[in-house]
Amino acid sequence: MSLHERLVEEMKSAMKDKDKQRLSVIRMARAAIKDQEINQRKELTDQEIVEVLAKLVKQNKESLVEYEKAEQEERVEEIKREIDILQEYLPEQLTEEELEELIDEVIAEVGAQDMSDMGQVMGAIMPQVKGKADGNVINKLVRERLG
Repeated sequence: MSLHERLVEEMKSAMKDKDKQRLSVIRMARAAIKDQEINQRKELTDQEIVEVLAKLVKQNKESLVEYEKAEQEERVEEIKREIDILQEYLPEQLTEEELEELIDEVIAEVGAQDMSDMGQVMGAIMPQVKGKADGNVINKLVRERLG
């Protein structure tokens, strides 16, 4: 079953179960996917859908920080639940150890020596981890290795 079909099925299931928050999150995700399909004038592949969902998770995490600063606990819990729901549709996230291994391999492949090679390393690693890891975490780990 494609990711698109899975979202439709789980939306129907959420309607039947009267799970309003899950339904709302899936509808939001499907709207973001539809927007992207309209912009690109084509149906998105599963990988492209994963990218859209990962972007939504990232936006929610950024919102979460702001709501935590504002001490709005109710909204913080709601956003955490939204993130959890969206992450169900993403590939399993890589652990920090797996990322470190991958970064070391890429650094060796491109022959990176110092921070001037950061762009090469990031350019080589990001396509391999799309949707499986946060770009900010990768950036931090690469900086630690090259710094």
